[in-house]
Amino acid sequence: MRHRIAVVSSAVLLTLAGATGIAEAQPAGLYAPSAVVLTVAQGEDEATVVRASTLSCAPTAQGTHPDPEAACAALDAAAGTLDTLLDAPDSDRACPMHYDPVTVTADGVWQGSRISWKHTFSNACVMSATFNGNAVFAF
Repeated sequence: MRHRIAVVSSAVLLTLAGATGIAEAQPAGLYAPSAVVLTVAQGEDEATVVRASTLSCAPTAQGTHPDPEAACAALDAAAGTLDTLLDAPDSDRACPMHYDPVTVTADGVWQGSRISWKHTFSNACVMSATFNGNAVFAF
C-alpha cells in the first residue's frame, strides 16, 4: 500500500512539474521583450554614473527616458546593435581636444536577446557630436 501511494504521489508531482514547465515555456505576450538601462558615467571605468535612464520598447515605448518613442525608434533602426549609432561626428561642431572621458552603457534585452554595450568617448562634447542628435543617450 505504501509503495502504491509513493508511486501515485510521484506521478502527481511529475505531472505538476511538467505542467509548470509547459506554462513557463509559453511567451507572456506577442512581443519579445525589449528593455534596457542606459547610463552615462564620468571616466573610463564607469565608477561615477552621472545619469541613468530606463527604456522599455515593447509593446509600447515607456520608461524614465525623456523621449522613449524616439529612443526606441533609433534602437529599432539599429536592430539593437548600438555600434551602428556611432555615426561620424558632426563636422560642423568643434570640440576641445582635452581628455575628460565619458562612458556610456546599455544593458538589458533587445527583442528577446541579451545586450551589454559600452563605449568611451574622449569628452562629453565628442559624445554629443558623435551621437549627432540621436535620442538614445539624450537624457
